[in-house]
Formats: sequence, C-alpha cells, structure tokens
Amino acid sequence: MTIRTGTVDGVATLEIARPEKKNALTDAMYAGLADGLEAAAADGAVRAVLIGGQPGVFTAGNDLEDFMQRPPQGGERSVFRFMRTLAHFDKPVVAAVTGTAIGIGTTMLLHCDFVYVSDEARLQMPFVSLGLVPEFGASLLVPRLMGGAKAAEKLLLGEPMSAQEAVDLGLANAVLPPGEVLAHARRIAERFNQLPPGAVRATKRLMRAALTERLPAVIEAEAQVFGERLTSPEAREAFTAFFQKRRPDFSRF
Repeated sequence: MTIRTGTVDGVATLEIARPEKKNALTDAMYAGLADGLEAAAADGAVRAVLIGGQPGVFTAGNDLEDFMQRPPQGGERSVFRFMRTLAHFDKPVVAAVTGTAIGIGTTMLLHCDFVYVSDEARLQMPFVSLGLVPEFGASLLVPRLMGGAKAAEKLLLGEPMSAQEAVDLGLANAVLPPGEVLAHARRIAERFNQLPPGAVRATKRLMRAALTERLPAVIEAEAQVFGERLTSPEAREAFTAFFQKRRPDFSRF
C-alpha cells in the first residue's frame, strides 16, 4: 500500500506516497484512498481531511501498466468507490499540490473544498490525447468552473495549467512556495476544529446541492464511454506509443 494515513489534531491526512513512480495511482491505492475517506467520515473526531503528495509531485495520474491490467470497468472497482466517496464527502477536504497533477490528479481537485498549489505546479487533463474522455465529472464541472472556451482548451486540447492559471480559473485558492504548501493547507484544515461541525457540513451540502443530482449520472456516463474508449484503436495506439516512448500516429483514424 502506498497511501499513508493518519489523524492529528482533528485532521485526517491521506498522503500519496509512491515518489519512485511519480505517485502514479494503482487499483490498490484507490482502495487505500477510499478506505481513508470512509474512516474519516465515520470518525467524529475528524473535522477535515488533508490530501497531499510528495515534494515535487502530487500524482501523475493512473499507473498505466496497472491500469491496462485492471481496466476500470464495472462500478465496484476501487477507482469508482474512491470517486463516489470523495464526490459525496460531507466534511471539508483540503488539497496540497506540489509539482505535477495529471489526469485524475487534476480532476479529483474539482471535488476538494480548498486547493493550495506550489508555484512550480503543473496541472493537466490529457484524456483526449490518450484516446479517452474526461472522468470524475470533469465534463460537467470544468465548463461550469471555467466557461466553455477555457474548458475546451483544457479538455479537448489537454493544455496544461500553471499554478497561477489554476487560481485564476477558480480551481485553486492560492499559490505558495513549494516548502510552504503542506503547512498552509494543514493550517486551513485545522481551522475547522474551531467551527461548529454541523453547520460546516450543512453549508457544504447546500453549496453543492445544485450538482448533487446531476453529478452521479455524469460520472456514470463518463465511465461508460471511458470504458468503451479503452478498447478503441485510438487508445491502443496512444498507449502503445506511450510505452514505446514515441509520438502517437492518429493519421489513419
């Protein structure tokens, strides 16, 4: 398991700890993240959750080898349990992002309440370039957050975001030096120890009420198309090119 968990001063921490693989996520790691969130939800002493990675990397997204061996098809897979748990989590979630956040490394931030990024952070959703489609509700949430024009840049073209652009587009709260991100995020999470937890949860629920009914259906629809795209000739070419370390050739499609 490469997800480290712990609770200190009312804050449950989920640390993605696989730096040798740029924190690429496996099925087992998604299970660890879901387990950590479920435990935090059930623990009355936990007032907020802090999600972080390693210095210089939040997560490079899915581990492609594990991903192809265990394609995320079927709603009971660990990645979908993680998505459902985070999307409906009723306590505040704070993310500390240093370095790269690719694919689901970016889309999971759409479901966090506070996101703090280091000034060298780079966020990207390159689903189309892999022959795939967005996931975790991104096809709904990104246009809603950024508007159609910017969403097209980020989802259709897969253009990366700098730390400051993530703040300007409403995805992140603030940019900080790399060595200050985690400590600042923890201070924000600890502030909920001084606030009435029932009022916090009720306010979060009200803030997200407009999406509560739509989001599960969107995530499910994305997952259906995502699964179909995984076996497409375009995706096979994209993944083969990735493993062969060459540029994919989509000219024959």
